[in-house]
Amino acid sequence: MALSNAKRSFTTVLFLLICAYNTCHAFVPSTRLTLTPKYHGAPLSPTKLQMSLDLVTYLRTEWVSAALCTNQTPRSADVVLQLGCEDGRAVTFIPRTVRELITSSNRADGQVPVGAKRQLKQQQQRRQAATVTYVDQRADELTETADESVDVVISLQSAAKMLENGLDWKKSVREAARVLKPGGRLLFVEQTELEGESYLDYVDNLYTLNGESEDVKEGQVEPFPVFEEVGYDDVDLVIVPHVAGVAIKSEDAGLTPKEREQKLANEEKDRLADLSLTAYERGIKKRKRKKKKGVKQGQEEDTPANA
Repeated sequence: MALSNAKRSFTTVLFLLICAYNTCHAFVPSTRLTLTPKYHGAPLSPTKLQMSLDLVTYLRTEWVSAALCTNQTPRSADVVLQLGCEDGRAVTFIPRTVRELITSSNRADGQVPVGAKRQLKQQQQRRQAATVTYVDQRADELTETADESVDVVISLQSAAKMLENGLDWKKSVREAARVLKPGGRLLFVEQTELEGESYLDYVDNLYTLNGESEDVKEGQVEPFPVFEEVGYDDVDLVIVPHVAGVAIKSEDAGLTPKEREQKLANEEKDRLADLSLTAYERGIKKRKRKKKKGVKQGQEEDTPANA
């Protein structure tokens, strides 16, 4: 009897949720639901009210994004850059140890929305955490950010929105690698596939920062991936498949085969120099001990003669 009542209650709740979902236009990309605001009597362009993800996927990916940023941002990280700022959530996701958060936009004009700037400011004042640096730059063209100047780059459900706005999500990954310091981290929660291509595979198989394939001649050093370590996991309990992961930039990222060979040769030269120095220091210590031992024996031989 109790089991029957439980099933009946669960069925009722599920039916109500389905009804609410089917009758609520806030989560359906419908062209019928538009607002035409007016400013001093002049109509403005219609603004569509829509959500790019279903409610279940949105809430789940938000929870995973918060956990990822909190747990995978190193305590030593000072500067974080977000690919495609649309709200102020990043300020609450990153640890308080971060000193600066740099913005970028997933819009074609590169402008960070006014609403996003307002939310970032409110969250920053409320949390008293990282200082937000408002930079109007496209997420796939981080022209205002210098090479190897960022500790962590976060990309949270941004790649699909780049596609919608005509941006290149692949280029945004390369730009993230460019601005990351060696050993820096790319934290991402993105759709598993974009236009039939795997987001994870692209990150894991990136070998150059310009997007071109790297031809290696015989005898040269094998191509070294831009991200030397990539850890990931599929986001469960979602309708739209997503993947979450951490990619660590290699110390050799961006180097040509010739530059890598030169670097390896310099490292070997430094290693041999260290070995020579160590052997020289050991020889000096050995000679000092031998000399000291000889002086001591001479003193012991002189003592009986004087007596």
